[in-house]
Amino acid sequence: MLSLPARFASMASMSTGPFFLGIDGGGSRCRARIRGADGTLLAEAMGGPSNIYQDFEGALATIMNTAHEAAGKVGLATEQIHAGMGIAGIVTSVGADKIVDAALPFASVTVDNDAYAACVGAFSGGDGGIVIAGTGSIGFALVGGVRHMVGGWGFQLGDHGSGAWVGHHAVRRAALALDGLLQPTRLITEVLSRTGGNRLDLSRWSEQAKPKDYAQFAPLVFECAAQGDVQGMMIVIEGAGAISNLGRALLARGAKAICLLGGLSQVYPPYLDADVKRALAEPQADAVDGAIMMARRGQGLPEHWS
Repeated sequence: MLSLPARFASMASMSTGPFFLGIDGGGSRCRARIRGADGTLLAEAMGGPSNIYQDFEGALATIMNTAHEAAGKVGLATEQIHAGMGIAGIVTSVGADKIVDAALPFASVTVDNDAYAACVGAFSGGDGGIVIAGTGSIGFALVGGVRHMVGGWGFQLGDHGSGAWVGHHAVRRAALALDGLLQPTRLITEVLSRTGGNRLDLSRWSEQAKPKDYAQFAPLVFECAAQGDVQGMMIVIEGAGAISNLGRALLARGAKAICLLGGLSQVYPPYLDADVKRALAEPQADAVDGAIMMARRGQGLPEHWS
Protein backbone atom coordinates (compact mmCIF):
# COMPACT_ATOMS: atom_id res chain seq x y z
CA MET A 1 0.00 0.00 0.00
CA LEU A 2 1.27 3.46 -0.88
CA SER A 3 2.18 5.80 1.97
CA LEU A 4 0.21 9.04 2.16
CA PRO A 5 2.94 11.22 0.49
CA ALA A 6 3.45 8.57 -2.18
CA ARG A 7 -0.28 8.37 -2.82
CA PHE A 8 -0.47 12.17 -3.20
CA ALA A 9 2.50 12.11 -5.57
CA SER A 10 0.88 9.36 -7.60
CA MET A 11 -2.32 11.38 -7.95
CA ALA A 12 -0.32 14.44 -9.02
CA SER A 13 1.43 12.47 -11.74
CA MET A 14 -1.96 11.42 -13.12
CA SER A 15 -3.36 14.96 -12.99
CA THR A 16 -2.89 17.51 -15.71
CA GLY A 17 -2.39 21.18 -15.06
CA PRO A 18 -3.19 23.79 -14.22
CA PHE A 19 -2.64 23.21 -10.50
CA PHE A 20 -4.20 25.39 -7.84
CA LEU A 21 -3.03 26.21 -4.31
CA GLY A 22 -5.28 27.61 -1.61
CA ILE A 23 -3.79 29.38 1.40
CA ASP A 24 -5.80 30.25 4.49
CA GLY A 25 -3.46 32.41 6.54
CA GLY A 26 -4.84 33.06 10.01
CA GLY A 27 -3.64 34.47 13.27
CA SER A 28 -2.86 31.05 14.74
CA ARG A 29 -2.13 28.83 11.74
CA CYS A 30 -1.60 28.70 7.99
CA ARG A 31 -3.34 25.99 5.96
CA ALA A 32 -2.37 25.04 2.41
CA ARG A 33 -4.13 22.75 -0.08
CA ILE A 34 -3.36 21.85 -3.69
CA ARG A 35 -5.97 20.63 -6.15
CA GLY A 36 -5.80 19.66 -9.79
CA ALA A 37 -7.91 21.39 -12.44
CA ASP A 38 -10.64 18.78 -11.94
CA GLY A 39 -10.70 19.37 -8.17
CA THR A 40 -8.67 16.29 -7.23
CA LEU A 41 -7.09 16.78 -3.83
CA LEU A 42 -3.33 16.46 -4.26
CA ALA A 43 -1.71 17.67 -1.05
CA GLU A 44 -2.20 19.58 2.19
CA ALA A 45 0.12 21.16 4.75
CA MET A 46 -0.12 23.30 7.86
CA GLY A 47 2.13 26.00 9.30
CA GLY A 48 2.15 28.61 12.03
CA PRO A 49 0.67 32.12 12.40
CA SER A 50 0.44 34.17 9.19
CA ASN A 51 -1.26 37.49 9.97
CA ILE A 52 0.48 40.10 7.78
CA TYR A 53 -0.68 42.97 9.99
CA GLN A 54 1.11 41.54 13.00
CA ASP A 55 4.27 40.38 11.19
CA PHE A 56 4.46 40.91 7.43
CA GLU A 57 7.84 39.28 6.77
CA GLY A 58 7.17 36.44 9.18
CA ALA A 59 3.75 35.78 7.64
CA LEU A 60 5.21 35.63 4.12
CA ALA A 61 7.88 33.21 5.30
CA THR A 62 5.25 30.98 6.92
CA ILE A 63 3.07 31.08 3.81
CA MET A 64 5.95 30.09 1.53
CA ASN A 65 7.20 27.37 3.87
CA THR A 66 3.72 25.86 4.08
CA ALA A 67 3.24 26.12 0.30
CA HIS A 68 6.63 24.47 -0.33
CA GLU A 69 5.74 21.66 2.06
CA ALA A 70 2.48 20.96 0.23
CA ALA A 71 4.09 21.22 -3.22
CA GLY A 72 6.96 18.97 -2.18
CA LYS A 73 4.55 16.18 -1.25
CA VAL A 74 3.49 15.89 -4.90
CA GLY A 75 6.76 16.80 -6.60
CA LEU A 76 5.57 20.17 -7.89
CA ALA A 77 7.50 23.42 -8.00
CA THR A 78 5.56 26.40 -6.70
CA GLU A 79 6.17 28.07 -10.09
CA GLN A 80 3.82 25.47 -11.57
CA ILE A 81 0.96 26.41 -9.27
CA HIS A 82 -1.62 29.20 -9.37
CA ALA A 83 -2.06 30.47 -5.82
CA GLY A 84 -5.12 31.93 -4.16
CA MET A 85 -4.56 33.40 -0.72
CA GLY A 86 -6.94 34.51 2.00
CA ILE A 87 -4.73 36.26 4.53
CA ALA A 88 -5.59 37.67 7.95
CA GLY A 89 -4.59 41.28 8.45
CA ILE A 90 -5.59 42.56 4.99
CA VAL A 91 -7.93 45.42 5.82
CA THR A 92 -7.42 47.47 2.63
CA SER A 93 -6.09 46.76 -0.86
CA VAL A 94 -2.69 48.00 0.32
CA GLY A 95 -2.06 44.77 2.20
CA ALA A 96 -2.93 42.63 -0.82
CA ASP A 97 -0.79 44.81 -3.08
CA LYS A 98 2.20 44.35 -0.77
CA ILE A 99 1.93 40.59 -1.14
CA VAL A 100 1.60 40.82 -4.93
CA ASP A 101 4.57 43.22 -5.04
CA ALA A 102 6.64 40.67 -3.12
CA ALA A 103 6.74 38.64 -6.37
CA LEU A 104 6.21 35.27 -4.71
CA PRO A 105 7.33 32.34 -6.89
CA PHE A 106 3.98 31.10 -8.18
CA ALA A 107 2.50 30.88 -11.66
CA SER A 108 0.03 33.55 -10.51
CA VAL A 109 -1.10 35.03 -7.21
CA THR A 110 -4.60 36.16 -6.22
CA VAL A 111 -4.78 37.69 -2.74
CA ASP A 112 -7.59 38.94 -0.53
CA ASN A 113 -8.73 39.07 3.06
CA ASP A 114 -9.17 35.71 4.79
CA ALA A 115 -12.82 36.56 5.44
CA TYR A 116 -13.42 37.02 1.70
CA ALA A 117 -11.88 33.62 0.95
CA ALA A 118 -13.98 32.03 3.69
CA CYS A 119 -17.17 33.60 2.33
CA VAL A 120 -16.40 32.50 -1.23
CA GLY A 121 -15.90 28.96 0.04
CA ALA A 122 -18.92 28.93 2.33
CA PHE A 123 -21.31 29.89 -0.48
CA SER A 124 -19.29 28.69 -3.51
CA GLY A 125 -19.00 32.27 -4.70
CA GLY A 126 -22.68 33.07 -4.17
CA ASP A 127 -24.41 35.49 -1.82
CA GLY A 128 -24.28 35.02 1.93
CA GLY A 129 -22.59 36.12 5.10
CA ILE A 130 -20.03 34.64 7.45
CA VAL A 131 -18.98 35.42 10.98
CA ILE A 132 -15.52 34.18 11.87
CA ALA A 133 -14.94 33.53 15.54
CA GLY A 134 -11.36 32.30 15.68
CA THR A 135 -8.29 33.94 17.14
CA GLY A 136 -9.84 37.15 15.76
CA SER A 137 -13.40 37.96 14.73
CA ILE A 138 -15.02 39.53 11.68
CA GLY A 139 -18.33 39.62 9.87
CA PHE A 140 -18.28 39.56 6.08
CA ALA A 141 -20.97 39.24 3.43
CA LEU A 142 -21.30 39.18 -0.33
CA VAL A 143 -24.68 40.50 -1.47
CA GLY A 144 -25.24 41.07 -5.16
CA GLY A 145 -21.50 41.28 -5.72
CA VAL A 146 -21.10 43.99 -3.07
CA ARG A 147 -18.87 43.40 -0.06
CA HIS A 148 -19.96 44.20 3.45
CA MET A 149 -17.50 44.01 6.33
CA VAL A 150 -18.08 44.59 10.03
CA GLY A 151 -15.52 44.12 12.74
CA GLY A 152 -12.15 42.73 11.74
CA TRP A 153 -10.26 45.61 13.34
CA GLY A 154 -7.67 43.38 14.96
CA PHE A 155 -6.82 42.75 18.59
CA GLN A 156 -5.95 46.33 19.51
CA LEU A 157 -9.19 47.87 18.23
CA GLY A 158 -11.73 45.07 18.17
CA ASP A 159 -11.95 41.30 17.64
CA HIS A 160 -14.90 41.28 20.06
CA GLY A 161 -16.06 37.78 20.88
CA SER A 162 -12.96 36.19 19.37
CA GLY A 163 -10.75 33.60 21.01
CA ALA A 164 -8.16 36.26 21.80
CA TRP A 165 -10.86 38.53 23.24
CA VAL A 166 -12.29 35.72 25.38
CA GLY A 167 -8.86 34.77 26.69
CA HIS A 168 -7.89 38.39 27.30
CA HIS A 169 -10.97 38.90 29.43
CA ALA A 170 -10.12 35.79 31.43
CA VAL A 171 -6.59 37.04 32.10
CA ARG A 172 -7.89 40.49 33.07
CA ARG A 173 -10.22 38.87 35.59
CA ALA A 174 -7.29 36.88 36.93
CA ALA A 175 -5.44 40.15 37.54
CA LEU A 176 -8.44 41.53 39.43
CA ALA A 177 -8.56 38.37 41.54
CA LEU A 178 -4.90 38.79 42.48
CA ASP A 179 -5.83 42.22 43.86
CA GLY A 180 -8.70 40.72 45.82
CA LEU A 181 -11.29 42.51 43.67
CA LEU A 182 -12.87 39.32 42.31
CA GLN A 183 -13.71 36.05 44.00
CA PRO A 184 -11.46 33.34 42.50
CA THR A 185 -13.20 30.58 40.56
CA ARG A 186 -11.86 27.51 38.79
CA LEU A 187 -11.33 29.62 35.67
CA ILE A 188 -9.25 32.19 37.55
CA THR A 189 -7.18 29.48 39.24
CA GLU A 190 -6.49 27.69 35.94
CA VAL A 191 -5.47 30.90 34.19
CA LEU A 192 -3.08 31.89 36.96
CA SER A 193 -1.54 28.41 36.93
CA ARG A 194 -0.48 29.05 33.33
CA THR A 195 0.46 32.72 33.53
CA GLY A 196 1.95 32.89 37.02
CA GLY A 197 0.20 33.22 40.33
CA ASN A 198 1.64 36.55 41.42
CA ARG A 199 1.75 40.14 40.16
CA LEU A 200 5.31 39.95 38.80
CA ASP A 201 4.83 36.73 36.83
CA LEU A 202 1.50 37.80 35.38
CA SER A 203 2.93 41.19 34.34
CA ARG A 204 5.87 39.53 32.63
CA TRP A 205 3.57 37.06 30.86
CA SER A 206 1.33 39.84 29.57
CA GLU A 207 4.30 41.84 28.24
CA GLN A 208 5.14 39.02 25.84
CA ALA A 209 1.62 37.76 25.12
CA LYS A 210 0.21 37.84 21.59
CA PRO A 211 -3.38 37.28 20.47
CA LYS A 212 -2.76 33.56 19.96
CA ASP A 213 -1.49 33.31 23.55
CA TYR A 214 -4.72 34.78 24.88
CA ALA A 215 -6.76 32.61 22.50
CA GLN A 216 -5.35 29.45 24.10
CA PHE A 217 -7.58 30.15 27.12
CA ALA A 218 -10.82 30.26 25.11
CA PRO A 219 -11.61 26.51 25.34
CA LEU A 220 -11.09 26.68 29.09
CA VAL A 221 -13.44 29.65 29.40
CA PHE A 222 -16.22 27.81 27.53
CA GLU A 223 -15.63 24.64 29.54
CA CYS A 224 -15.87 26.55 32.81
CA ALA A 225 -18.96 28.44 31.63
CA ALA A 226 -20.71 25.15 30.83
CA GLN A 227 -19.98 24.04 34.40
CA GLY A 228 -21.53 27.15 35.88
CA ASP A 229 -18.35 29.11 36.62
CA VAL A 230 -19.67 32.65 37.07
CA GLN A 231 -16.61 34.35 35.56
CA GLY A 232 -16.63 32.05 32.55
CA MET A 233 -20.35 32.56 32.06
CA MET A 234 -20.02 36.34 32.12
CA ILE A 235 -17.30 36.27 29.46
CA VAL A 236 -19.13 33.83 27.19
CA ILE A 237 -22.44 35.70 27.40
CA GLU A 238 -20.77 39.01 26.52
CA GLY A 239 -18.77 37.36 23.74
CA ALA A 240 -21.89 35.73 22.29
CA GLY A 241 -23.57 39.12 22.25
CA ALA A 242 -20.68 40.52 20.22
CA ILE A 243 -20.80 37.62 17.74
CA SER A 244 -24.59 37.98 17.48
CA ASN A 245 -24.16 41.68 16.71
CA LEU A 246 -21.82 40.86 13.81
CA GLY A 247 -24.31 38.39 12.38
CA ARG A 248 -27.23 40.78 12.84
CA ALA A 249 -25.35 43.54 11.03
CA LEU A 250 -24.87 41.26 8.01
CA LEU A 251 -28.53 40.28 7.99
CA ALA A 252 -29.42 43.97 7.98
CA ARG A 253 -27.19 44.42 4.92
CA GLY A 254 -29.09 41.80 2.94
CA ALA A 255 -27.44 38.47 3.76
CA LYS A 256 -30.09 35.73 3.89
CA ALA A 257 -27.94 33.15 5.67
CA ILE A 258 -24.97 33.24 8.00
CA CYS A 259 -22.20 30.65 8.37
CA LEU A 260 -20.40 30.70 11.70
CA LEU A 261 -16.76 29.77 11.16
CA GLY A 262 -13.54 29.54 13.13
CA GLY A 263 -12.35 27.68 16.18
CA LEU A 264 -15.28 28.80 18.34
CA SER A 265 -17.96 28.05 15.74
CA GLN A 266 -19.04 24.85 17.50
CA VAL A 267 -19.33 26.26 21.01
CA TYR A 268 -21.00 29.63 20.43
CA PRO A 269 -24.37 28.65 18.84
CA PRO A 270 -26.24 27.79 22.09
CA TYR A 271 -25.44 31.27 23.42
CA LEU A 272 -26.33 33.30 20.31
CA ASP A 273 -29.42 35.50 20.00
CA ALA A 274 -32.43 33.73 18.52
CA ASP A 275 -32.64 35.75 15.28
CA VAL A 276 -29.01 35.04 14.43
CA LYS A 277 -29.30 31.39 15.42
CA ARG A 278 -32.24 30.96 13.00
CA ALA A 279 -30.14 32.31 10.12
CA LEU A 280 -27.22 29.90 10.63
CA ALA A 281 -26.32 27.63 7.70
CA GLU A 282 -23.64 25.01 7.09
CA PRO A 283 -20.75 26.14 4.85
CA GLN A 284 -20.43 24.44 1.46
CA ALA A 285 -16.62 24.56 1.57
CA ASP A 286 -13.89 25.96 3.80
CA ALA A 287 -11.65 29.00 3.41
CA VAL A 288 -8.82 27.00 1.82
CA ASP A 289 -11.09 25.84 -0.99
CA GLY A 290 -12.44 29.40 -1.15
CA ALA A 291 -8.89 30.56 -1.87
CA ILE A 292 -8.60 27.90 -4.57
CA MET A 293 -11.83 29.22 -6.08
CA MET A 294 -10.26 32.69 -6.12
CA ALA A 295 -7.24 31.34 -7.99
CA ARG A 296 -9.48 29.52 -10.50
CA ARG A 297 -11.46 32.70 -11.12
CA GLY A 298 -8.18 34.53 -11.72
CA GLN A 299 -7.46 32.06 -14.54
CA GLY A 300 -10.91 32.48 -16.09
CA LEU A 301 -12.20 29.11 -14.87
CA PRO A 302 -15.48 28.43 -13.06
CA GLU A 303 -15.04 28.93 -9.34
CA HIS A 304 -16.11 25.41 -8.48
CA TRP A 305 -14.78 22.26 -10.13
CA SER A 306 -17.95 20.17 -9.76
